[in-house]
Amino acid sequence: MTEVYVAAGSNVAPFVNLPKALRELRKHYPGMRLSPAYRNQAVGFVGEDFVNLVVGFSTDDSVQQVMAHLHEAEAVCGRPRDAPKWAPRTMDLDLLMYGDLQLSEPGLKIPRPDLLKRPYMLRPMAELAPARRHPVLGQPMRDLWRAFDSGDNGHDMEPVTLDL
Repeated sequence: MTEVYVAAGSNVAPFVNLPKALRELRKHYPGMRLSPAYRNQAVGFVGEDFVNLVVGFSTDDSVQQVMAHLHEAEAVCGRPRDAPKWAPRTMDLDLLMYGDLQLSEPGLKIPRPDLLKRPYMLRPMAELAPARRHPVLGQPMRDLWRAFDSGDNGHDMEPVTLDL
């Protein structure tokens, strides 16, 4: 079994779309675990606030199978595959880590580089799996989060509750 971590976020009806996507993912990964959820400002464009969290699960599925399930869950929430990158999202599911795999292909880098750059990915990841080591750096997530300097970048994270 491989331990997988996925960032989930939405800024279009997030309190409807996140539960919908999580229900879809739970069909394939019934033992999945969830981090706390946070509201934060949109990054890269002006838009409504996002709600973000991290999902963890163990699976025998290949990377390609996991990606297919993530795309299915995004589609259930109304996200087209050709949606613009820096724009509002009904659902955004990003594969952060797939075990200790290090992969760089067009359109897919594992571990996801943004994990170390975005507080809305790193904080929930550190809360969900504090002892999990980053496959490249070898440091536990809790230490990477402690060392993260978000500075005054306007990315305050407000805890929110999802109705699951």
